[in-house]
Amino acid sequence: MKVKICGLSKVDHALAAAKAGADFVGIVFAPSRRQVSLEQALPLVATIHNLEPRPEVVGVFVNIEPRGVNRIAESCQLDRVQLSGDETWQYCREIKRPLIKVIHVSITQKPEEVLTEIERGHRVLVKRDFICLLDTVVDDVSGGTGHVFDWRLAREVAARFPVMIAGGLTPENVGQLIEEVQPLGVDVSSGVETNGQKDTAKIVAFIQAASREGHVGDFAT
Repeated sequence: MKVKICGLSKVDHALAAAKAGADFVGIVFAPSRRQVSLEQALPLVATIHNLEPRPEVVGVFVNIEPRGVNRIAESCQLDRVQLSGDETWQYCREIKRPLIKVIHVSITQKPEEVLTEIERGHRVLVKRDFICLLDTVVDDVSGGTGHVFDWRLAREVAARFPVMIAGGLTPENVGQLIEEVQPLGVDVSSGVETNGQKDTAKIVAFIQAASREGHVGDFAT
């Protein structure tokens, strides 16, 4: 079971996630209240890179040109790039780093539509290292909304493809999601915040709750 803690901007929160066993830590470069600059990201990434073992550092981007994504990924030495906007699968081919591609799921979405989209990605990105992440779309906001989508849809998709799940997950419900859906992994941002700020205790609780249902990486000390 893979766990990603996203929207991190402070070194102490990233360290807490890493030491608790997160597989991925996410830094948001896209416009949002969690956005960080390149200058802010560098010390955070350097701190994680000094750990052994360590989680992968993921940079989150939304609808900017591939050249800009690749430049930031290289400057920060990101392990992986997450595309959370309307980027096409052809766009994905221009990204040099391994990928997490967000598939936006609405309340009216049908499993067949999501499966068709993921199948298209596998055809276009043959032999590429990429993970699909299902996340709720609300009012065109690209992630971090705190809203849950239909887990029955997630279960049908996860039965066909190894996908990560985001959207409204918390330390209280992530275990149920894992039990019902059996995904490749889970991703959280707002669910480990208090008053809009990351909460170390909630980060640790989320990872512990996920680890009770499935293996989480051995980064704890």
